[in-house]
Amino acid sequence: MAKRVLVVANRTVGGRKLLEAVKQRAEQGDVEFHLVVPLARPRHGDVIYDHAQRDAAQLRIQLSHDFLKAQGIEITGEIGDEDPFTATLDAVASYAPDEIIVSTLPEVRSGWLRRDLVERIREETDRPVEHLVTDVEAEGLAVGVTLVVANRTSGGEALIDVLKRQASDDSARVFVCVIPQEGGEGQAAHVARERLGRLLRTLRENGILASGMIGDPDPYDATMNALDLFTVDKVVISTLPGEKSGWLRSDLIERVRKSTTAEIEHVEVDVPETATA
Repeated sequence: MAKRVLVVANRTVGGRKLLEAVKQRAEQGDVEFHLVVPLARPRHGDVIYDHAQRDAAQLRIQLSHDFLKAQGIEITGEIGDEDPFTATLDAVASYAPDEIIVSTLPEVRSGWLRRDLVERIREETDRPVEHLVTDVEAEGLAVGVTLVVANRTSGGEALIDVLKRQASDDSARVFVCVIPQEGGEGQAAHVARERLGRLLRTLRENGILASGMIGDPDPYDATMNALDLFTVDKVVISTLPGEKSGWLRSDLIERVRKSTTAEIEHVEVDVPETATA
């Protein structure tokens, strides 16, 4: 039977050390990988949207699957409990791994290590546990990641052209798309998901590796939550032009620029009023 390896990670998904560890085991022969991503609670915004939490976790799983599959490595995944210890034990019970890899941030920034996650897993299970520490901010990721923030302009040609250019310049780049909701009611979430679906279909039709989620109604909170959850080196923000854009009137671009070291690119898309309604 194939050796089963359980990977527990969240913010460090895509980290060089973790991907190298997976590749090394894959090269050894018949190995199956299963990734569990515990739910992460967003730090920005007054309301916690459960679907946004699950979207973010599912997005990590999807991007990991797509990236590894492109290198000939198959991995399955599941969303785990908010408590990483509970998430790990649940996955151990259902997946029955032969080995566990726990990937965390460095101790000074890791809530998991402050809760002694690795030692608790070692004490509770009889499987070998390897702990990988990845400083994604200092070391970077094994693949470039662009965060795309758009709403009414998400289908604009100018935005698609920018993303196609970035993908052409870096064939290993992946794109995380966030569509903020326009309001907190259910219909707003439905509209945001439709826009997200259209954007992702367009990108995938152009051979671009992309996944996405809907975000907080406040575009700044939606952007900052995404930056908390994902390590990115580029951000593309797409808005309506000039005074048509509430995002520009709220100085979104400069506020985001002051909050991240990632490269910011602003794209203006003049969408007809009938198309934005």
